[in-house]
Amino acid sequence: MGTISTNKNMITLYYNSQTALGKQTYPYVKAADKKVLAIDISKTKVTGTQWATIAENLKVSIGDLINNEHPDFTKNYETSAHFDSEDWIKVLNANPDTLKCPIIIVGESYYLLKTPSDFVKYMGSNSGGIDGQHPETL
Repeated sequence: MGTISTNKNMITLYYNSQTALGKQTYPYVKAADKKVLAIDISKTKVTGTQWATIAENLKVSIGDLINNEHPDFTKNYETSAHFDSEDWIKVLNANPDTLKCPIIIVGESYYLLKTPSDFVKYMGSNSGGIDGQHPETL
């Protein structure tokens, strides 16, 4: 996978099918009226460039995408460790379960789905999709 392509008529979902939140969110997104490109990070490696693009468009650091309290993280890393962007990308690729929450992209807009119902909230915000909304700080 290279860069992230965007399309206002398509939803791109980055999620982990092995997590409860990922399993619960996927059906919500698949039920949407738009075409869906679902990227299951437990099966598909996301490039460092893609993670950087996602984080930049969410206006967060790559480390903010990671649940540093997840057992896979605490088992392998010290919670007080200081990582640079490349280190965080390695964490995500080696331990996809540590992704804090699913991410959707609609057109040029990027959103964090902290709960499955967040998808309904964002998609129902107006008839044109999710334009103009930005995620809360993690």
